[in-house]
Amino acid sequence: MAAGTNELHQVRKKKPAAGKGQKQSAYLRRIITADRDYFDYNLLAVVILLTCFGLIMLYSTSAYESMLESKNNSTMAYFGKQAVISAGALILALLGSQVDYHFLARFAFPLYGVSMALLVLTKIIGREVNGAKRWIYIGPISFQPAELAKVAVILFLPVLIVKIGKNIRSLKSVAIVLGCGALTAVFTYYFTENLSTALIILGISAGLVFIAHPKTAPFLGLLAAGIVFAVIFVLIVVNMPDGGGGFRFGRIRVWLDPEGNASDGGYQVMQGLYAVGSGGFFGKGLGNSTQKLGAVPEAQNDMIFAIICEELGVFGAAIVMLLFIFMLYRLFVIAQNAPDLLGSLIVTGIFVHIALQVVLNIAVVINLIPTTGITLPFVSYGGTSILFLMSEMALALGVSRQIRFQ
Repeated sequence: MAAGTNELHQVRKKKPAAGKGQKQSAYLRRIITADRDYFDYNLLAVVILLTCFGLIMLYSTSAYESMLESKNNSTMAYFGKQAVISAGALILALLGSQVDYHFLARFAFPLYGVSMALLVLTKIIGREVNGAKRWIYIGPISFQPAELAKVAVILFLPVLIVKIGKNIRSLKSVAIVLGCGALTAVFTYYFTENLSTALIILGISAGLVFIAHPKTAPFLGLLAAGIVFAVIFVLIVVNMPDGGGGFRFGRIRVWLDPEGNASDGGYQVMQGLYAVGSGGFFGKGLGNSTQKLGAVPEAQNDMIFAIICEELGVFGAAIVMLLFIFMLYRLFVIAQNAPDLLGSLIVTGIFVHIALQVVLNIAVVINLIPTTGITLPFVSYGGTSILFLMSEMALALGVSRQIRFQ
């Protein structure tokens, strides 16, 4: 920029008398002073790559189970449905990225209210699947309101923080913002029995307040206190005579000793670890997993990373993680260069969501934390998940479209 400016000054000092010099001077002036539109094609590319990779792994993982469940022995049931939804969601994301996020922010409050109402309705009219009511069915269409709640929080809390302005540094304002996020998390847990999504919503809320607040020390203190509390809680559960006796406590027991609790939920954990360990560095080859043949229940969902490790090995798993790291990097770049605080906070919320979900899913697969049922973004099976993930990408790309370089 400085070099270009000096060159322009030099051109001005020469004061060309002829038309050619004047044209060169005008050309330089246009280059230096004009705003250049920006669109993050790198983010779009990594979204497409992860989606395509997810479809390949979904077909490899689900073909056997799909053949058993379908009436015509088709191996394409899971893949076909996910492919159609993914293609449609990607097109909608591209169209949605052309909409100004300031316009979408006007609907943040109504969207938040609708998401809360749908969470309540799930308890009333939701259909029970695998022992929990998390789905609402409207004719042939089904969706999880908890996924909508994530998007609502990502859009609503930044709008709320911007409205609060500089007062966000006060304890009252922090309590209001965190309270709205915590209320959504409580609704998600109570009305849909979805603890994992509730924890992610809390994480998104805390991340947004951390970024908006000028001080760091209080949040580091809260993080340390949370870790201490979690350790004490685990120790209490372990030392209870009956191990706690509850479903959530049972998951902690399984996490600490999966072999000793194989009949109480440790079976899936152990089979997942076998899949991870048997893949070696380059894996058994795409489609050659043995653990997906019924050993790992519903491997196409939250345990798909174990099948990736078995078929593609450490190398394949590393490539997947690098793709996610690159996606997070692009989101970081967009958030850092967003034209205003609102855009920066929206993309930050998306960043926190993707980062939390990827880290927690992989941590569950390798048994670093108790099982939570968190899926791997863009890779695991789930039409609702891919639809709302693409809506988040539309928001991020929409923010990137507003970036101007001079």
